[in-house]
Amino acid sequence: MAEREGVAVQFHAAEVVPKKGDHRDVSGGDIDPVPVYTDERESIASDGEEPTEEERHQLRHVPDKLPKAAWLVAVVELCERFAFYGLSGPFQNYIQNGRHGAVPGALGRGQSGATGLSNFFQFWCYVTPIIGAIVADQYLGKYNTIVYFAMVYIVGLIVLFVTSLPVSLDHGAGLGGLIAAMIIIGLGTGGIKSNVSPLIAEQYRGTKQKIKTLKSGERVIVDPAVTIQRIYMIFYLCINIGSLSAIATTELELHIDFWAAFLLPTLMFLVGFVVVIAGRKYYVVRPPKGSIIIHAFRAMWIGLINKGNMNAAKPSYQQEYGGKRRTPWTDQFIEEIKRALVACRVFVFFPIYWVVYNQMLNNFISQAGTMELHGIPNDIMQNIDPLTIIIFIPVFDRLIYPFLRKMGIPFRPITRITFGFFTGALAMAYAAIVQHLIYNAPPCYKSPLNCDASNDGTLPNRIHVAVQTPAYLLIGVSEIFASITGLEYAFTKAPPSMKSFVMAMFLLTTAFGSALGIALSPTAKNPKLVWMYTGLAVAAGIAGSVFWLVFRRYNDTEEEMNELENLGEAAKPVTEVKGLPGSRRPSEFQHGEKEPAV
Repeated sequence: MAEREGVAVQFHAAEVVPKKGDHRDVSGGDIDPVPVYTDERESIASDGEEPTEEERHQLRHVPDKLPKAAWLVAVVELCERFAFYGLSGPFQNYIQNGRHGAVPGALGRGQSGATGLSNFFQFWCYVTPIIGAIVADQYLGKYNTIVYFAMVYIVGLIVLFVTSLPVSLDHGAGLGGLIAAMIIIGLGTGGIKSNVSPLIAEQYRGTKQKIKTLKSGERVIVDPAVTIQRIYMIFYLCINIGSLSAIATTELELHIDFWAAFLLPTLMFLVGFVVVIAGRKYYVVRPPKGSIIIHAFRAMWIGLINKGNMNAAKPSYQQEYGGKRRTPWTDQFIEEIKRALVACRVFVFFPIYWVVYNQMLNNFISQAGTMELHGIPNDIMQNIDPLTIIIFIPVFDRLIYPFLRKMGIPFRPITRITFGFFTGALAMAYAAIVQHLIYNAPPCYKSPLNCDASNDGTLPNRIHVAVQTPAYLLIGVSEIFASITGLEYAFTKAPPSMKSFVMAMFLLTTAFGSALGIALSPTAKNPKLVWMYTGLAVAAGIAGSVFWLVFRRYNDTEEEMNELENLGEAAKPVTEVKGLPGSRRPSEFQHGEKEPAV
């Protein structure tokens, strides 16, 4: 990510005073503070210099300019998400309904079969990032892993397309082809998902705050943390632009056939793959570190058997107290592991948030089906969520967050995630109100579409589907607070050599959320839906409150934890990393020029 400048601090003639903070890791051990040195004689820093402590609190913090490579990675993610959401959008009809019926279909496996396979696919897609992370951090590096797993993804897309052709369906290849494609595509997306998120942030190489004077004359602080925040806002914006592909593929499914619906995502993914290959000389990457994950687990085991004291895994500790354990790492590595454990502890609450989020993918759609649709499909309402995110990300990024920073109001990660939980709780509370309105509307009241007056299930309760809109809006805003900040937190708190693995741990919480949703699914039936939504609202509200009480102290040490990034290994351009496409052989280096370390 960043071009490290070492840990040397230039001392002036005046006395230099270290500033220290107190922070504890998840096991109760202390995270040693990173000294921040200030020259007491200097009161104003020049442009390009680090700000003084007084300036850190008084001047406005702004993001830096984003590098071209970050935009290239964003385009790659847009194409991948276009493919993922475009192909998964028609899955329910493809699996549930038979061919040549009133509703598009192919396999005729019924609603339970369709729901089961769809849940399996979602779960599998968020478990496989662990595989991709291990491959990247330990063996291939992020860029190589993305390239190879993209090839796997393409194979899965081709299998899905070919087995959805009418001739394949006529010969009974549809179901087997679908299951094979789900497994292959899920493996491919896992390898990409865990690596593209940290890769985009690594394209920005700044790690230290610096003073800048704007054309207006205002002196501001260019802050790497604010820059990373903006990068993930743009990244998430691209995800949601890509997710709108389901609108196109469901139309193709309806008016042409499923093979056309699956061909479009395949072509779009190929565009993304071309961008990955063509832009390789622009990317900045970290080389893999071999046994880094094994070392991390060994260090955590040493800490565990020493009653949660992670300092016991430090070489200096072993030397001082006569320990006999082999520690082939540095003290700095243990500090990074402790910081990563902070992030993983924060992630523990996220499955509850994902249960709330997933309601818009299933129960909100079913709820819309019991309302007056006025000619629109009941499953098109879910697109309000990505549209909300596409509209409001620029609002938050350009207006709300800068205004808060200008007013001196720190809106740090733990606070933003807490707001995400509370906004999700409001969405569930509103959904409960909508469900109450449905149950109090004729003709079927608490049995929508299931009474004699419904004309064999064709007459919904008399309430307009547009009433649902605020629930989708609230879910979208909650994602801006919780989901985007979760991605940001996973990147900034992970050790430089374990970015993909910690990101995969964050993505794994989505899989746990899906599993919780499956466990709660028996409660999703009339006339209990009001209580189900109410229960989710209460659960999200309680989770947000406990989350704030437990983790709010991490806001106070946010900058200290991020300072550890200045001490890690520098990221390098792809062309300088041995073993990656476009790298130079040792013989190609000029006399006196060092070959980059791997």
